[in-house]
Amino acid sequence: MIRHCVFVRFRSDIPDAERSAIYLQLADLKNVIEGFLAIAYGPNVSPEGLHQGFTDGFIIDFVDETARDAYLVHPDHKAAGAVS
Repeated sequence: MIRHCVFVRFRSDIPDAERSAIYLQLADLKNVIEGFLAIAYGPNVSPEGLHQGFTDGFIIDFVDETARDAYLVHPDHKAAGAVS
């Protein structure tokens, strides 16, 4: 299994509803990419103050590197990343 962890600094002009839409767009790739196992996402709520400006994040589990690599080059993944 491969666990892909991403920490995000959304632009300040991106509202919460659009952030949720981006995460849902990524989650929909589970139905498209073979080996996409699970996704978890949301705001950084740690009280430690170590966020370095990363306000959100997501974790995607893939069955292997091949599945992860297919996700990384998928056009819907690239489109979601271009928004933040």
